[in-house]
Amino acid sequence: MVAIIDYGLGNSGSIVNMLRVIGERAIITSDPEKIEIADQLILPGVGAFDSGMSELEKRDLIPVIQKEAGLGKPILGICLGMQLLGRRSEEGKKEGLSLIPFESVRFHFDDREEEKSLKIPHMGWNTTAIKQNKPLLNGIKEIPRYYFVHSYHAVCDSQEFVLMTCDYGYEFAAAVCKDTIYGVQFHPEKSHDFGMKILENFVRKC
Repeated sequence: MVAIIDYGLGNSGSIVNMLRVIGERAIITSDPEKIEIADQLILPGVGAFDSGMSELEKRDLIPVIQKEAGLGKPILGICLGMQLLGRRSEEGKKEGLSLIPFESVRFHFDDREEEKSLKIPHMGWNTTAIKQNKPLLNGIKEIPRYYFVHSYHAVCDSQEFVLMTCDYGYEFAAAVCKDTIYGVQFHPEKSHDFGMKILENFVRKC
């Protein structure tokens, strides 16, 4: 069973629907006991970094997420949920979950003419490049395309934590990983077949 962590800021219903299509059962919950017995955890999220951490704090969810991560339970962070897996973000002042060594920064473009037209947030479909052979990307052989909506992106301490990259003015980490903890900056639940494959791999391969 997959537990989608409910802290008031996620696109949880769409994720449940996509999991249902691939034949996987999921629950949306903020109950620590249900989170503990789940096989995998998904941390979705839309909105601001500090708001996300504050909502997790209000529900006393930070200790159980960190505990389950320490026990090796597979966790997938999506969009804001991915950014919360890091140490901190330029967007706010709160500390993140610190499950993967990275910090989130706002897109900063230089003065090159081709970049002056790039808008923030980065919104819409974009291709990605696979940097590591991990279970989350099992069977993805084409150039995958995903749907993005974000103004901040992860900067990892080391390239060993970068799973996929995307180019928007410059190359940035589109997906990250450490052990059984994964994060994707894009929205797999809005990314059709490529997104469905990510979720299928997470629940069946990770």
